[in-house]
Amino acid sequence: MDVRILGGLSVREHGVSITPTAAAPRQLLALLTASADQVVPVTVLTEELWPSGAPRGARTELQAHIAELRTLIAGALRGAAPAEPGPGWSDRRTADAILVSQPGGYRLDTGGGTNDVRQFERAAGAGYRAMEAGDLARAALRLGEALALWRGEPYAGVAAGPRLRREVERLETSRLSVLDQWVEAQLGLGRHAELVSELSGLVARYRTNEPLHAHYMVALLRCGQHDEALTVYERLRLALKGESGMEPSARLRRLQRSVLALRNTEVRPLYAPRIPAQFSPARARLVPAGSVG
Repeated sequence: MDVRILGGLSVREHGVSITPTAAAPRQLLALLTASADQVVPVTVLTEELWPSGAPRGARTELQAHIAELRTLIAGALRGAAPAEPGPGWSDRRTADAILVSQPGGYRLDTGGGTNDVRQFERAAGAGYRAMEAGDLARAALRLGEALALWRGEPYAGVAAGPRLRREVERLETSRLSVLDQWVEAQLGLGRHAELVSELSGLVARYRTNEPLHAHYMVALLRCGQHDEALTVYERLRLALKGESGMEPSARLRRLQRSVLALRNTEVRPLYAPRIPAQFSPARARLVPAGSVG
């Protein structure tokens, strides 16, 4: 089974889509994929589908949605059946064996197929380990591979209840953390000029994310664009003030003061201005992206 979550929900069995178009069974399948190969209790499923309280007959309706998903799976299996099935083939590959009823809940058995969230987490983990080891080139490569798996918002097009909303938030936090570390690795490799355009778009999207703004300021500073770096800080300050009434962190304020000091220096370096050690991405990390904004 091929499960893709990092964008619109797509679940395929033997290349055939089993993703329903109706909202409720689609939401049910999404929640099962969030805990693929694990039992999801009926109570969790009903809380997702009916967050304000399950109506009378909710269990019967849930069973009807499960039956609809199994019908889609069975159709995919019929299209995948070999011309001459071997002994036991149908016993191993049935809709009931893929969407399994277990005491108190249901389990979606993916059969060891592809899952983009698991691929993302493996690549991200390898990237983090490379960062810890100081291998910035490998870190940039593996973190970039993790980010490339994203096609859009997680579970886009799915009506999300409380459980799925928490899962979406978890995935977005993970994505921002990987993005933060990928940019840090790129800056550590001296690729600040190449990053300026991309960081401009990122800070416009994540208006209160301090790590991305700090990276953007460092990239601009290294390119000798002092005034632009100060403008980035001021936009962040206004966005934070408007959203939460807070000022930028002490670390960002120190970075701003360093930019001011460099700008006001009588003799400005033409290239690669010296950045205080505490703001060198290769030597110190900012707070995890998920903890800000």
